[in-house]
Amino acid sequence: MPISRTAQPEEVRELVRERYAEVARAGGMKTAAGGCGPQPAEIAERIGYSAADTAAVPEGANLGVGCGAPLTVAALEAGETVLDLGSGAGFDAFLAARAIGPTGRVIGVDMTDEMLAKARANAQQAGVTNVEFRKGYIEALPVEDASVDVVLSNCVINLIPDKAAVYREVARVLRPGGRMVISDVVLTEPLPEVIAADVAALTGCVAGAALRGQYLATITAAGLSDIEVVSDKGFGAVVLTMVPEPMLHQARAAGIDVEGVADTVRSLTIRARKPDVV
Repeated sequence: MPISRTAQPEEVRELVRERYAEVARAGGMKTAAGGCGPQPAEIAERIGYSAADTAAVPEGANLGVGCGAPLTVAALEAGETVLDLGSGAGFDAFLAARAIGPTGRVIGVDMTDEMLAKARANAQQAGVTNVEFRKGYIEALPVEDASVDVVLSNCVINLIPDKAAVYREVARVLRPGGRMVISDVVLTEPLPEVIAADVAALTGCVAGAALRGQYLATITAAGLSDIEVVSDKGFGAVVLTMVPEPMLHQARAAGIDVEGVADTVRSLTIRARKPDVV
């Protein structure tokens, strides 16, 4: 199904919400309608998490929708306040909760009711008390100014049309000297129109991705500093296992080198900080 290139942010948001509600109900991208590819635990290990990590979270928290492992380079410390943007069923939030201990606090923000219900049920079932999940948009966070030590996100910001607003919010909620570690999908070249305008590509973290240089410039413009690309990996092979076959057939029929396009999809893990107050 195509989506207009002039679609309004609200329309895009609703398409993404519908898709991830379906993923939450199905228990993963693979088992959602039109899903394919590896199981969530396999995806987590491919993108940088260990088998011990996937075993440590409540059952059902890992839905296989990440593109990196920001927590592995976040260097979380006991007692910190951590914010997870687009927290989904809570995979990264629960791992962060273990790292910061009982004196710390994790806030997960997600816009999808089904994801929030799943995350909250997971927390209750596992007895995790230092994490909470709030409903909201990551481009308008329900979080106080300068109240967070660390912002995390895993393959979510690419889904948001107004990425600049997201990073302005990150800068707003971080305490002076606080840090951000996110993993996200970027492109080295623009996508062919047939893929860029496809709903499946949009909600599968591809069509919403920005060009690499533009993405990093957006972070700088938000006022964050010490920006470092910690990891830059090809993500196209994983994407090809997650994109519905009808879309791949359509692209090939249009004469598109699908594998070549996939090579332009990268997964970055980026670290930055909010400058200290002078």
